[in-house]
Amino acid sequence: MKLTELRGRRVVVWGTGREAAAAVKAIAAAGPAELVAVQDQENFLAAGTGWSEVAGRVPLHTGADAHAAILRAHVLVRSPGVAQTHPWLIEARSRGVRVTGGTALWMADNAARTIGVTGSKGKSTTATLIHHLLTAVGRPNVLGGNIGTAALALPDSELYVLELSMYQCADLDDSPRTAVLTSLYPEHLDWSGGEREYYRDKLNLIAHGPERVVFNAGDPRLVTEVRSFGPNLPVMPVGGESSFHVARGPGDQPWFHLAAEPLFPRAALPLVGRHNESNLCAALGALHAAGVDCLAQRELLAAGLASFAPLRHRLTPIEDPSGITFVDDSISTIPESAVHAIEAYAHRPLTVILGGQDRGVDYAPLRDYLLEAGIAATVIGIPDSGRRILQALEDVPTLLRLTAEDLTAAVVLARRHTPAGGVVLLSPAAPSYGRFDNFEHRSRVFAEAIARTSP
Repeated sequence: MKLTELRGRRVVVWGTGREAAAAVKAIAAAGPAELVAVQDQENFLAAGTGWSEVAGRVPLHTGADAHAAILRAHVLVRSPGVAQTHPWLIEARSRGVRVTGGTALWMADNAARTIGVTGSKGKSTTATLIHHLLTAVGRPNVLGGNIGTAALALPDSELYVLELSMYQCADLDDSPRTAVLTSLYPEHLDWSGGEREYYRDKLNLIAHGPERVVFNAGDPRLVTEVRSFGPNLPVMPVGGESSFHVARGPGDQPWFHLAAEPLFPRAALPLVGRHNESNLCAALGALHAAGVDCLAQRELLAAGLASFAPLRHRLTPIEDPSGITFVDDSISTIPESAVHAIEAYAHRPLTVILGGQDRGVDYAPLRDYLLEAGIAATVIGIPDSGRRILQALEDVPTLLRLTAEDLTAAVVLARRHTPAGGVVLLSPAAPSYGRFDNFEHRSRVFAEAIARTSP
C-alpha cells in the first residue's frame, strides 16, 4: 500500500512514538478523509520522541474511544510496539480493517533503491557498516529505519540503507531491492505469538520479490528458513569459501576474502568477535549486490573500516585505572548474543554479568556453549532473571556462579573477582525493562557504577 492510496480514506495511526509522528506528517499530506491517532497505553502518552511536533495536528484518542476509532478505520497504521497478538488488532483485522505500518508505506515507493537489513543479532552493526562503506567508495546513501530516522521522515537519496526490526518487517508488502539477513534466533515470541510466527514476521522482508538476498550461511537455522522459500529466491550466501569469508591470507594471518582473492587483513575491522566478521561479510555482500567491485575497491574499503566507530552499547570497552576492562554490551537481550560476546573475550580472565527482564527464555544455548567451549569465568546473576540463568548454568563446572541484588552491586562484586588485565562483561542476555527504562538507561547505570567504584 502506498501513501497515495490513503487519499479520501479514514486512517488511524496507532502510537505516539517517533514512527507514529513521522506517519502523521506523511499521511496528512496525502489527503485522507479523516486522520486520528490512538494510544492504548495512557502511561506512555508523553514519552514519544517527536510527538509534540504533531500533537496539535490530529485528535488523540485513548481507552474506549481509541478502540472505537480503530474499528471505524479503513486503514490502521500501527507503530512497532503494537503486537500481532494485541486483541484490538486481531479484532480490527477480523472486521476487514487494512493494517500496515509506516515503514511499509515508505517501502512501497522506495523499495527499488533500498538495502534492507534484519536479523535477530547483528542488524544494527551490519546496516551501519554498509552505510559507512558505501560512503567510503563514493556511493551517497542515507541510513535510517530502526536506527535514527524513521523511514517516512528520511530525506531524498539515490540509495537507502534501512535497519529493520521484526516489527517493521511484519507489515511489508514490498521487499527491498537487496535484503540482508544476519542471523535468526527465537526472540520477541510474545509479540508475534510463537516461534514459527516470529520467523514468518522476520522473514517477511524477503517474501515480496527482492532482487538479491544476502544471508549468513554460517547460521544453520537461517539457512533452513531461507531455503524454505524455494529455489527461485535470488540468494547470495556469505561466509563460505565461494563468497566473502575470513581465511588465512598473506603472512599466514586471517584476511577477508572474496572467494580465493584476499581483500584486506582481519585486523582492518575494529570490532572483536567472529560474529562481527560475519556482519562484515554480509555488508560486503550487500555492496556487491549494489554494484560495488569489492576487489577493485579493496583499498578504499580497508581505509573506510579504519574510521568505523563501533556502535554504542555493543561490546563497547570502558577502560579503568584498575587495569580491568569493563565492556558494555547492554544491547544483548538473548542468550545467543551473550554467547557471541563471551566468545570475543574468552581468551582473558572473564566475569560476565547476566540477567534482566524475565520472559521465560530458554538459556540452554548459553549453557551448551559454555560447556562445549570449556569457558572458565565468573558469572554474576542480577534481577529479575539472573537466578534462573545461574540455575541453567549449574552443571557447567568451569564457572563460579554468584548473585547480586542489582547492577551496581554486581560491579562491586565483579571488581573483587576479576584480576588486572581481565574483563568484566555486561552482556545480560535479557531485556532491560522492569528495572530500567531501556538498554541505554542500563548502560548509564553500568558506567556510573564503574566510575563510583573506580580506585
